[in-house]
Amino acid sequence: MIRVGGIRAALDTDFSDLAAVCAKKLKISRDKLISVRLAKKSVDARRKNDVHFLISLDIEAKNEDRLLKVLKNASKLENSEYKVPRTKASEKRPVIVGFGPAGMFAALVLAMAGARPIVLERGSDVDTRCRAVEEFQSGGKLDPECNVQFGEGGAGTFSDGKLTTGIKDSRIGWVLGQLVEFGAPEEILYLAKPHIGTDRLRGAVKALRGRVVSLGGEVRFNSRFCGFEAENGCLSAVKYIHSGAVSTIETGSLILAAGHSARDVFELLYNEKITLSQKSFSVGVRAEHLRSDIDRAMYGDFAGHPALKAADYKLAVHLPNGRTLYTFCMCPGGYVVAASSEEGRLAVNGMSCFARDAENSNSALLVNVGPEDYGSDHPLAGMYFQRGLEEKAFIAGGGDYHAPASLLGDFMNGRVSDKPGRVRSSYRPGIRFARPEEYLPGFVCESLRLGIREMGKKISGFDADDTLLTGIESRSSSPVRIERGEDLQSVSLAGLYPCGEGAGYAGGIVSAAVDGMKCAEAVCRRMEET
Repeated sequence: MIRVGGIRAALDTDFSDLAAVCAKKLKISRDKLISVRLAKKSVDARRKNDVHFLISLDIEAKNEDRLLKVLKNASKLENSEYKVPRTKASEKRPVIVGFGPAGMFAALVLAMAGARPIVLERGSDVDTRCRAVEEFQSGGKLDPECNVQFGEGGAGTFSDGKLTTGIKDSRIGWVLGQLVEFGAPEEILYLAKPHIGTDRLRGAVKALRGRVVSLGGEVRFNSRFCGFEAENGCLSAVKYIHSGAVSTIETGSLILAAGHSARDVFELLYNEKITLSQKSFSVGVRAEHLRSDIDRAMYGDFAGHPALKAADYKLAVHLPNGRTLYTFCMCPGGYVVAASSEEGRLAVNGMSCFARDAENSNSALLVNVGPEDYGSDHPLAGMYFQRGLEEKAFIAGGGDYHAPASLLGDFMNGRVSDKPGRVRSSYRPGIRFARPEEYLPGFVCESLRLGIREMGKKISGFDADDTLLTGIESRSSSPVRIERGEDLQSVSLAGLYPCGEGAGYAGGIVSAAVDGMKCAEAVCRRMEET
């Protein structure tokens, strides 16, 4: 089989007959084609008067060696099928803390390997969790144990389900294939910027859990990790709280995939003298525009074409003050959501459903912060820095989880907004106007003012005065790294595998899933050795 890339296709191309597309575009006789599969599809909108698709095709054909010589951008497709490890079952079953992307795929691999893992998830199953989140967003009480950050599927469940990643790893194809098997749309296998959508991701999460359980694994909800026991520098047991009672599981392997918001876990590890280090992250606001404005800016006269979905973008500008302003987790046709997980502290995030058809598009506008900004060399100083900003945002929003917001034009001119413009806030329970200076450091506000104008030069209307800025976006990544060695075990405790985004080793759904798989493989190797 060969892959041919860089094939131009008009927006009205009929992709239901790929053999016909292949024969026409590559000038190959159809009777020489055995099979054709769409491998990659992206939108090329660099010229607004010529928006089209770029595709790659995987072709099985007669005399492939000859085709490799005559076709441009053609290469031999190597078989890189992932092989799930196998291990012997043990009375001391491996434990996983957290059932977000890292924990889910660690559990799936361990279950398929025959290791019968036990998953401890502090939050609820996805259906119960959705009800808790809806109640909070409707003005009800925040549940610190079950919210946008905690519960089945992790923080990714209430996002856009974006599957883009900067890592290169042979496991990625397997992750995507498993998600499709569990109900994700098949297009994630070939879109250049794949996403599942919050609505469809929930079903995929439940189906994955069902597979883990069917293979002998367990998922214990409302079970918060609260400690561990060790003997001679090796993990011997894990403790957790369920319904107010502490239980203990004897185990020699703990994959800690608790997520970037599990601040109590970071404090527990620090108190137990597990080696932690400071890590850089970013803070800022969510910028909302009308989806129709972004579509027009990105696609020109092609905006609204039935073959085009809501437009996305990715921007970054390096500023004279030494900072970088960049967009993150862009949600076309989506919503700004309440992402708080601690009482008296406020955070926001973005999400989209699969259709991406909501009125607004939003993206985080983030400024890098690092240890030099934390004011302390304490390993958890970044976390405390985050908490302080979230407390200020909570107060600026009125102290009831309304989010502080500002029109861009007013922010640029140092004014407090008093009425909305064309962009109506999608955030629930609601917004209150406040100056970003009330909750963001001065250097972040300065960077926003400098950088947004530069971004407006790249996307027409991006810096429109009625752009709505809602804060605070503070959970872009973990402020802590749990140090581990080449064997993926903690440098402080054998048998402890810090994993995923919360431990500082991933930056999104796919990279977290891959890290979970790596840790599961490492656990299998260790189980085989003992």
